[in-house]
Amino acid sequence: MAMQASHDPSAASLRLSLSRRIFAVEGMAILAVFALLIAIFMVTAPQTFLGYRIYMTFLANVPPPMILALGLTFVVVAGEMDLSFPSIVAFSSYVFAILFKNYELTWLAFAAALMVGVILGFVNGLIVTQLGIPSMITTLATLFLYGGLVVIVSNGLTVAVPSVTDTVIHSVFAGRIGVLPVQALWALAVAVALWFILNRHRFGENVLFIGDNARVAHVVGIRVDREKLKIFTLMGLLSAFAGILLTLETTTYFSSQGMGYLLIVVASVFIGGTSIFGGAGTIVGTVVGALIVAIIEAGLVASGVQGFWTRFLIGVVFLVSVTLNMALEDPDRVPLFKKIRMRLRR
Repeated sequence: MAMQASHDPSAASLRLSLSRRIFAVEGMAILAVFALLIAIFMVTAPQTFLGYRIYMTFLANVPPPMILALGLTFVVVAGEMDLSFPSIVAFSSYVFAILFKNYELTWLAFAAALMVGVILGFVNGLIVTQLGIPSMITTLATLFLYGGLVVIVSNGLTVAVPSVTDTVIHSVFAGRIGVLPVQALWALAVAVALWFILNRHRFGENVLFIGDNARVAHVVGIRVDREKLKIFTLMGLLSAFAGILLTLETTTYFSSQGMGYLLIVVASVFIGGTSIFGGAGTIVGTVVGALIVAIIEAGLVASGVQGFWTRFLIGVVFLVSVTLNMALEDPDRVPLFKKIRMRLRR
């Protein structure tokens, strides 16, 4: 009887259905990958990963790229791309740092830096919607344009603001609650807000509709250009916020600030499960994707693996994640999987 029960087709289908339901929960599959990586590094580097300090370091360093990845998720879901955010990070960081250093402004410097991000993001949106230049090309151009402009304005000099640690704004955005970095709470707040916007707000519905089919979205009455302007402006705002958090944490502005985030932010979005074709994305997946990218780097170094393996492994995880996400959306989109399915049917 036990043997019959173990081979019961209905029991097998029930287990399969249950596993599908579990992994259908937003972010569950990528969360399982993250948990597996943690477990592996606990074995290979127990002195580091069985203590709490490494996780507090993550929570201090991951928020800026995570916030950038959350904003980029909206852009990609809409079927667009933004590569200019590193330069917006640098520009906003410079505005905040120079206003604080020269005029001892805190909250006004904060507001001015955010406004710079909004303006630069809005300009990106205007170029894409009004000139019709593809967003990949537009933002690649503005990556150099904004980056070059901030180097010209700052003369390529570093601006150190060590005294910012004595201000209220530092305590609010980059302080510590016990050992917990406050910026982690801000990143969580941004993630929660954007999750509700993407999944429960009309703007999020419009973004998903546009990414799925912009022409149909226009036909049903969605003002596609206006929504795209909002998306790029939102990306600019979040880039500026990430830049401010970075400046408050490091107490320094430098002209290449943010440039190191370009590849890891893009990787975080796609590792997290956002569709490269647009029309589908997950905020939870992006959050976990950003954590995965960070933990791979730290875990390999702590395990004694040479640093140049980090990007190799991130690239492998990137390719595997995108392939699996495509297969989950539609197996026929992956030619290899399509061929295997056709052979199995014969």
